Amino acid sequence: MLEAQGQGQSHGCERGIPNASGNNSARQILEVRPGLYLGGAAAVAKLDHLKEAGITAVLTVDSEPGFEAGAGFEGLRSLFVPALDKPETDLLSHLDRCVAFISQARTEGRAVLVHCHAGISRSVAIVTAFLMKTDHLTFEKAYENLQTIKPEAKMNEGFECQLKLYQAMGYEVDTSSAIYKQYRLQKVTEKYPELQNLPQELFAVDPTTISQGLKDEVLYKCRKCRRSLFRSSSILDHNEGSGPVAFAHKRMTPSFMLATGNQAQCTSYFIEPVQWMESTLLGVMDGQLLCPKCSAKLGSFNWYGEQCSCGRWITPAFQIHKNRVDEMKMLPVLGSQTRK
Repeated sequence: MLEAQGQGQSHGCERGIPNASGNNSARQILEVRPGLYLGGAAAVAKLDHLKEAGITAVLTVDSEPGFEAGAGFEGLRSLFVPALDKPETDLLSHLDRCVAFISQARTEGRAVLVHCHAGISRSVAIVTAFLMKTDHLTFEKAYENLQTIKPEAKMNEGFECQLKLYQAMGYEVDTSSAIYKQYRLQKVTEKYPELQNLPQELFAVDPTTISQGLKDEVLYKCRKCRRSLFRSSSILDHNEGSGPVAFAHKRMTPSFMLATGNQAQCTSYFIEPVQWMESTLLGVMDGQLLCPKCSAKLGSFNWYGEQCSCGRWITPAFQIHKNRVDEMKMLPVLGSQTRK
């Protein structure tokens, strides 16, 4: 979770901070847009310099705050996002709050500084996301524009992938989307390699425990015993693969995440884990998925990934064979069902 604390940062178009030593480039701020600056940790070393430069909002994206809570001057607004400069770091989940912080500060007429340690990767990723959303730019165009202003800007490949997902979700983190759900699953495998104590929010609610809210969804039931297994909202769509090339690297790629849902060749549904699977999945890397009521074989799972019949490699994979389930459309009249 993000924490609001006092901190500072550096900015764009080589604008010197008043009274800063002229030969200390770390104390200069780079102006990216009017009122939006980018920099490194040294930019907040002297808070008086920020005040003199008119910067009254600071967003820190680093392993620790740029300055201690309460150390800022009166009127300084700040936000701290704890993050390491590593490809596996989750910035995507924080983008909405970061972009909103920057937008609000500028709306209030504040000058806002976004900084990390070196001002090259983490802060660059946040500012790029802001440019994408506010200027309606693709990731590539926004990043290119920023590198024109700051040539040394170079975010890591993990952040690049996350910003492409941000674009695919329409510049807003939609936690209910298949894109985000698949992203979250991959992050869980990185954070919990032993697959123990998995967060409960990872699992979709068992449809047998839901009495309301299903009328607009398709329900999938065990073909043998009719036990409800999952809802259509749990299906994680993917682009069709092209044989071995599609899964040679055995890892999730942006092309998979930008799914369109056209899966005519697929003989299985790939879904998010459902609550009834929990005891089967914990501490086990792969295995069969059995109906929790009649034990009929439904499919399989593999945290390292599995190949779909269309050729796409999906990681992690929770695969239900289409010929083992029936599709039931929930009708709005009296909650009745039709079988497909």
